[in-house]
Parts: sequence; structure tokens; C-alpha cells
Amino acid sequence: MTELRHLQLVILDIIKDIDIVCKNNGIEYYLLGAALGAGLAVIGAGMGIGKIGSSAMEAIARQPEASGDIRMNMIIAAALIEGVALLAVVVCLLVFFL
Repeated sequence: MTELRHLQLVILDIIKDIDIVCKNNGIEYYLLGAALGAGLAVIGAGMGIGKIGSSAMEAIARQPEASGDIRMNMIIAAALIEGVALLAVVVCLLVFFL
């Protein structure tokens, strides 16, 4: 329980520091949220596609005869992840500019 409380206090200190930086530089909170959202979307998509590629290579190494099906499924999954990431970035940019 004390570790959780310590983590809460650290996060609260970080939020206070972000608040001070935003107020000193005239940054509005929605701009900061849009930038963080776009960054997290891109990082998440990159990690997801990396995991898909890694798993596909392991599967092809185990069953080389199924490489065509595995590759096709990998490309479809990567395209879907890219689509979701692009949508998230577009939403964040809309928040940023509108």
C-alpha cells in the first residue's frame, strides 16, 4: 500500500511540474494532451507491428511450409494497426488545430 501511495505522490509531482511549465510558457492543456496522444498512438503502433513481425518470423521458422499464410495474415494485421494509429494521429491533430 505504501508503494502505491508513493507512486501516486510521484505522479502528482509530475503533474504539478507540467502545470507550471504550461502556465509559464502559455501552453494550453488540450495542446499538451493532443501532442501526448499522437505520440502514444505512434509508439503503440510501432510496438504492435514489431511484435507482429517478431511472432511471424518465429512462426515461419517453425513451419516454413505455412509462410505464405503467415505472411498474409501479418500484413493484414499490420495494416489494421497502422490504420488505427493513423486515425488516432488525425484525431489528435484535429484537436490540436481546431
